[in-house]
Amino acid sequence: MSAAVVHAVPEVTQLTDADRIELLRFMLLMRGIEERGLTLYKQGKVPGSFYDGRGQEAISVGATFALDRGDAVSSPLIRDLGAHLVRGTDIADIFRHYMGRENPLSHGREGNVHFGDHRLGVVGMVSMLPDMMVVANGLALAFALQGEARCALSFFGDGATSRGDWHEAMNWAAVDRLPVVYVLENNHFAYSTPTERQFAVSPIARAQAYGIASETVDGNDVEAVFGAVSRARLRALAGDGPTLIEAETMRMHGHGAHDDARYVAPELLREWEARDPIARQATALAGLVDADALRRDVDAQVEEAVVAAMTAPMADPSGAVTGVFHVGEPEPIGTGAAPWSGFRQGG
Repeated sequence: MSAAVVHAVPEVTQLTDADRIELLRFMLLMRGIEERGLTLYKQGKVPGSFYDGRGQEAISVGATFALDRGDAVSSPLIRDLGAHLVRGTDIADIFRHYMGRENPLSHGREGNVHFGDHRLGVVGMVSMLPDMMVVANGLALAFALQGEARCALSFFGDGATSRGDWHEAMNWAAVDRLPVVYVLENNHFAYSTPTERQFAVSPIARAQAYGIASETVDGNDVEAVFGAVSRARLRALAGDGPTLIEAETMRMHGHGAHDDARYVAPELLREWEARDPIARQATALAGLVDADALRRDVDAQVEEAVVAAMTAPMADPSGAVTGVFHVGEPEPIGTGAAPWSGFRQGG
């Protein structure tokens, strides 16, 4: 039996100029946090390794900006810090998390972007990708069975589409017409493996084989990503099932700070550097906003967060085994999300 529930949904709301500026601000904030985090890592203040999403900011920011307060994100990956920012995660807490200090996101237990906040509708990631697609399906099924006008969104990379759980999730979502949006970040490399060595049939063709609607979008155009996810969300709430959105982009740094990415052709990086999503949005908004002034404001905000984070104590090792399993009644997803200009669907 299909789990789809048809809801009356409004037409896609167009972005206002204020929204477009906010998209630029979130992308600048993501890059600023990650640049500062990489510096802290090199200074030995961030344990483990460090992963960033330079050049991919438009995907997580644009996609999450299209969601409603009650929608769920499962899960932002290591290059999707923008999703946490759009949902309202405190910047100082992000730095506390990076540095292994006491914080409400992870209490110093995890690293990089392995965190979430269910109050903000964000389910934290695990490294075994794309396991979180199945979690997104579960959330979407719950929303449908309860008759709620909510959807779930899941991010994953091109390498994830070669795994069995990707196919299982796609098949399940298609059969039950789940209200879920899949965002494939095709950055051309699964760690060091190029897409032409990963699969012979594109993810879009495979999605179509499962009967899932699909769309390819310029992943370096934040407004295009917003539009694609907005359309997919409306389809989901209308009972038309899941959508796969392939956002084409490029990973401008190595897989992590430990990876020099010497396997990537320099001309490929130069080609994509010219398509930088932040520079493109700033150019599109020329005359509407002073991008340099906005960048300075963001940099000051980031530095203030770093200073605040440094005051937190290091996590107490004795707490490593507490809070591993949830005890008590289940807590709802997204109830603490603060309204922001991205909440536009009225679901």
